Amino acid sequence: MIIDYSPLRTTKERVFMMKRQKRDRQNRAHTRGYQAGISGRSKEHCPYQCDAIKSQWLGGWREAIEDKQQGLFK
Repeated sequence: MIIDYSPLRTTKERVFMMKRQKRDRQNRAHTRGYQAGISGRSKEHCPYQCDAIKSQWLGGWREAIEDKQQGLFK
């Protein structure tokens, strides 16, 4: 496995990496919210303070609750 540790050279590359990191963080929050909803945790247990990330977590939580109500999970 070859890992490139060279610094990013252009602003465009830096912006792309920052956007990808932001999407990854939001996706991770959504997944964790979904897992919390499936396990029966209350939405008040959301660990995030940032509104954008918190809304992703809550979206995942709501999706899990809907799936449970439809009988997809016990």
